[in-house]
Amino acid sequence: MEFIILVIMMEEMIRQFLNFISVEKGLAPNTIESYHRDLQNYLRFLKSQNITDFKFTSKTTIISYLLLMQKSGKASSSISRACAAIKSFYHFLMRERYIDEDPTINLDTPKLEKKLPRVLTVEEVERLLDQPDIRDPLGFRDKTMLELLYSTGIRVSELISLTTEDINLDMGFLRCTGKGSKERIVPIGSFAVTYLKEYVNNVRRLLIKDKNTDILFVNHLGKALTRQGFWKIIKKYARMAGINKEITPHTLRHSFATHLIENGADLRAVQEMLGHADISTTQIYTHLTKTRIKEVYDKTHPRA
Repeated sequence: MEFIILVIMMEEMIRQFLNFISVEKGLAPNTIESYHRDLQNYLRFLKSQNITDFKFTSKTTIISYLLLMQKSGKASSSISRACAAIKSFYHFLMRERYIDEDPTINLDTPKLEKKLPRVLTVEEVERLLDQPDIRDPLGFRDKTMLELLYSTGIRVSELISLTTEDINLDMGFLRCTGKGSKERIVPIGSFAVTYLKEYVNNVRRLLIKDKNTDILFVNHLGKALTRQGFWKIIKKYARMAGINKEITPHTLRHSFATHLIENGADLRAVQEMLGHADISTTQIYTHLTKTRIKEVYDKTHPRA
């Protein structure tokens, strides 16, 4: 019984931490959910070791947990994220003076393998964008969403959160809220503007059920689309287009950034449009373009 009570107290500390990063730090809901999941997994590990208080943990405890994740085949990115969540949590416990020493000081985060995102060629993007049947209201919605994603490079989470107030078709830009609740303005290309105008003025009213809703893109029930719903949409059109590459909800975002840089776009401008806090995140697309240049060279140069 005492063991259960102590574990409940540990869960309460995690709850207080999540409330802290939500209210005082203003972290995005997706980040908070990830931290919650990672800390619950860590707590399960502590329970399996009969550790009933965070005061009884040490650097060795945390390293043992991270090594267990590694042995169980967890991706480097998952281990790194769990490490970051645990570090933040112990910083919070120090702040609250619950613990006297922070066991995560000098704790090394596992090095991430740099995995280059998969992107589509310009020809593959055009085939993908040509698949929706624009004679059908849902098909027209899909066409508009795909055009908008490739035109702006916004995240799928940002796309499905757009409202009618977030787009300015006369000026050709949209406003979206990204990670860390940071707002940014992104230009919209002429093709996307053309479809957006038709969608907003004529098609959207055929799909919405609640005339007072300001959600821009709705599903067949007239409710907001989900990430999973959009993922199914893009997978369907990729199959129809005969694209055999692995498709993710961010495929058009990655393709947008790569094609811009390939055509000489300034890296800082691309960083701004993508909403990256650190330019090193954007630089991965320069690696992509270098890889593709090498592939073209190997295929075409007579002495490659």
